[in-house]
Amino acid sequence: MTPEQEQLIKSHADAIAEILYDDCNPELLKTLEDIEITVKDRVLSYVTPQIGNFFIGATSGTKAGRIKTLKSTLGDLSITEKQADKLGCGSSSRLSPHLENCCLRLSANVAYKNAAQDIEYITGISVSAKTQQRLVHYQEFKQPIATIDISELSADGGKARLITPKGEKSEWKDYKAIVAEVGIVASFDRNAIIIDWANEQPLAKPLTCLGDGHDGVWNIFKEISCEQDRREILDWFHLNENLQKVGGSIKRLKQAEAYLWRGNVESATALFTELKKKPAVNFCKYLEKHKERIVNYEAFQRDNVCSIGSGAVESGIKQIGRRVKISGASWKLEHVGQVLAHRCAYLNGLIGQSRKAA
Repeated sequence: MTPEQEQLIKSHADAIAEILYDDCNPELLKTLEDIEITVKDRVLSYVTPQIGNFFIGATSGTKAGRIKTLKSTLGDLSITEKQADKLGCGSSSRLSPHLENCCLRLSANVAYKNAAQDIEYITGISVSAKTQQRLVHYQEFKQPIATIDISELSADGGKARLITPKGEKSEWKDYKAIVAEVGIVASFDRNAIIIDWANEQPLAKPLTCLGDGHDGVWNIFKEISCEQDRREILDWFHLNENLQKVGGSIKRLKQAEAYLWRGNVESATALFTELKKKPAVNFCKYLEKHKERIVNYEAFQRDNVCSIGSGAVESGIKQIGRRVKISGASWKLEHVGQVLAHRCAYLNGLIGQSRKAA
């Protein structure tokens, strides 16, 4: 922009500011926040819609088609069907793409009612809680795409509370999530979503798969990549946690931990085979079941072969839970999958355009 253009904008802006100021009630201008809110409201009503409409016409190069009003972060815009089509805005939409994404980013973190309050306070534009909810349920959320080979995957499960008839006990249902360096993907009642996503990505050979002792996790990994290309590892921290549940002699527990840290399952099992109490018996069965997944954790960590714990996915589950388990939240069965996709898209940074410095 030339100095002359900057000066022209300043003179026009000064004239606009004077008109807007003369139209204001002085009682609404007692603090700086009063001024910010009042100016924003006036600009959204009288200034930015005119600028937005000019840009729409100049950029699209057409004025053809039926005109509709579009609610946007610039205020109410007038846009024709042809203009909307050229500018990537659905002809049936009543909200602009940027306003939609602002709503989706907010409702990915808070309840729809709170998102409605926040969007109005931040942008000056009113979008009801019901509209916030509809936006989520009709959206096709993007999934992360790896551009380099994925070397590690970790999987785990979380819970979502379902809406139940009044007076009946709350019902919680499991969902699964998988995490890679590129992001997190979750699914409810449809493991195929995360399995298909993983198999569509470029996968390293070997592919390290980390998980706890639950069958559901390993059933997912079984469908990813080829068996000979997978390195399945039982999460060290879950293994040690299960060991400590056996209880009894501290000396024996420490010896077992040392054996397991080096991947010596046979020696660790021998310490408990003579014990008859249920925790010890169950732990021996646990070791037998997962013996092929128990590696030399000490060497793997020392040589930086790969991760030895599934902390990444556990953290991801907690991040999802901050929205799914928000105080008082319960969901219709048919909506849980979309709510998970919404939260994951937000955590993966896939809602809205990335803003770069001009």
